[in-house]
Amino acid sequence: MAASFVSPPTSPLVGFLGSALLLSSFAMLSMRRMASLVRIFALQGILLTLSTLSVALAAGEPHLFFSALFTLAFKVLLLPILLFRLLERLHIRGEVEVLLNVPTTMVVGLFVVVFSFALAAPISEMANTVSRGLIGVGLAALLLSFLMMITRRKAVTQVLGFLGMENALFFSAINATYGMPMVVELGVAFDVLVGTFVFGIFFFQIRETFESFDLKHMDNTPTE
Repeated sequence: MAASFVSPPTSPLVGFLGSALLLSSFAMLSMRRMASLVRIFALQGILLTLSTLSVALAAGEPHLFFSALFTLAFKVLLLPILLFRLLERLHIRGEVEVLLNVPTTMVVGLFVVVFSFALAAPISEMANTVSRGLIGVGLAALLLSFLMMITRRKAVTQVLGFLGMENALFFSAINATYGMPMVVELGVAFDVLVGTFVFGIFFFQIRETFESFDLKHMDNTPTE
């Protein structure tokens, strides 16, 4: 029955792109250099663009072509450039400290993926999109990005984890409901852009106050 929802020429490509997105989330878990994390984030933007185009062709949804173009401009070009400039201005180089070592984090990530697919299975059965089987991929990528946020010490990685979660939500929306209305996408993108600027200002204040982006230094702030 599921085959009736899938277009044979495009379903392998959509599945491949979903798998690549999931692997990129695992790559973000394993990377410890900030510049590499930003590059993987840009790669996720490319995968989202191609995935949106694939679903648009398979489902015949013209508005998804505009979503793909917007994703390319915003997630592949604008945000990575802003993040690289932020790293340069803050002189952030080297590796990021982690709360869990990489092998342990990857094992936890595998359990997260299994849990995500089990949780998304009933939702996938109710959806009627051509790529409904990839809803679990979106949920897994969302939880893996959240896992990255809670296993990194540097405050800047919290922003990248947040942006990774937003990518996963966008991927899930595309595959579950053929995306959000364009006005909603523009609103969300504007919020993310403003949030990035606010985080940038926040990081400058952190550096001036604590001379470090390590969260443990903030926990040790003396109280009156």
